[in-house]
Amino acid sequence: QVQLVESGGGSVQAGGSLRLSCAASGYQASTYCMAWFRQAPGKEREGVAGIGSDGSINYADSVKGRFTISQDNAKNTLYLQMNSLKPEDTAMYYCAEAVWRTWDLCRFRDTKYDYWGQGTQVTVSS
Repeated sequence: QVQLVESGGGSVQAGGSLRLSCAASGYQASTYCMAWFRQAPGKEREGVAGIGSDGSINYADSVKGRFTISQDNAKNTLYLQMNSLKPEDTAMYYCAEAVWRTWDLCRFRDTKYDYWGQGTQVTVSS
């Protein structure tokens, strides 16, 4: 079993930055996908950034050039550095992991992910 614990959310003004963290515990698969999803009120959940165990990195078009996903394998921690935040980035952000799958099978398909964090709120004011 894998447990994901998120932190780092908060309220910032447009143009500001936040760094989200996702700490993973429990059994760690050697082949996996990890990704950040977000969901705003009245909108569907969408993938934001993802990384495969082979090092492949993918971003939603809406965040390219502003967000950076990374991981520290020694600490079993996933990060999302968010810069130049916009009001439309306001959402609940979730960390998710799919085990024993490669990125081509995970991508931003939320049904493919096995474990989810509790979510952390990001609010960006204009």
